[in-house]
Amino acid sequence: MAQVDFPFQIAALRTTLASIVAVLDPAGLRASIESLSTEASEPGLWDDQEKAQRVTTALSQAQSELERLTTMAARIDDLEVLVEMAGEEGDAEVLAEAEADLAAIRSDLGTLEVRTLMTGEWDKRDAVVSIRSGAGGVDAADFAEMLLRMYLRWAERHGYATRVLDTSYAEEAGLKSATFEVNAPYAYGILSVEAGTHRLVRISPFDNQGRRQTSFAAVEVIPLIEQTDHVEIPESEIKVDVFRSSGPGGQSVNTTDSAVRLTHIPTGIVVSMQDEKSQIQNRAAALRVLQSRLLLLRKEQEAAQKKEMAGDVKASWGDQMRSYVLQPYQMVKDLRTEHESGNPSAVFDGEIDEFIDAGIRWRRGGGAAP
Repeated sequence: MAQVDFPFQIAALRTTLASIVAVLDPAGLRASIESLSTEASEPGLWDDQEKAQRVTTALSQAQSELERLTTMAARIDDLEVLVEMAGEEGDAEVLAEAEADLAAIRSDLGTLEVRTLMTGEWDKRDAVVSIRSGAGGVDAADFAEMLLRMYLRWAERHGYATRVLDTSYAEEAGLKSATFEVNAPYAYGILSVEAGTHRLVRISPFDNQGRRQTSFAAVEVIPLIEQTDHVEIPESEIKVDVFRSSGPGGQSVNTTDSAVRLTHIPTGIVVSMQDEKSQIQNRAAALRVLQSRLLLLRKEQEAAQKKEMAGDVKASWGDQMRSYVLQPYQMVKDLRTEHESGNPSAVFDGEIDEFIDAGIRWRRGGGAAP
């Protein structure tokens, strides 16, 4: 086993940290924390529970972000001391501990470094994620539910707040579709690389002959609208339908017509909400998501027009961006970045950070694999 050149590696860590600090701006984070702390201490904050939740969550996340950034230098200093101890005592156990710490610091620095690559217009926003089952029948519906759990577990691992806005259950098993929010700094920038078609290959648990089945699910990620965006949608352009919320198998879980479906007539975009208890709340939530989708559509149209004017012929991302293979072998592979994992169980349990980081680096590199 090759000996680790600790002085070189530690110097490289310090250089990387310096470049990250220059971009992430700890002073700006402190100012944001001070402002949010002032808001959080206002006596009437909890009169508006939604605003209170948003402020306290943003404060907690900003504090965590600053702590990760400011403690990194101390961790590197501690590593240097550990290496000196190992050298003085010739202790193989301490040296192994130093190697483990080096790997952990390098991994955490990599995560912070990826944050500096997210400079898009809406990368800092919260995200709205929609999952729809595709070809593959009941297996596709089951796959859609597996993906929903994967993303919710990923958010839970990071302490990100989520809210499931709408679920449409399939008849036999799984989901036709689901929509949820992720409320965290850079949630859109992080999760936007997950958008696309996901493919699952496995022995179908729904096939009594035990045949291998390929199924597909589509993931859509959009930035969450903010009140300052002022996306006006004339009432004449919206068709409103109300219906009763339902649970698995179509069973009614609500005795009133509280669920809301909005259809934007000019574009055909449809948004359904049934998470809230009242029709008014569901309509407001649906309108926010509709506004977000129209914002994204406007951005895509502007980008397409710019490409046409500039004669840009670079290939866009392919429809199928990741394969999850459970049979005849075990592997999850991103087809854009070539990043792969031999542990699908861990991936479906939310361990997708390496895929996300690789996707962000790939995107920043103009579509070239890292």
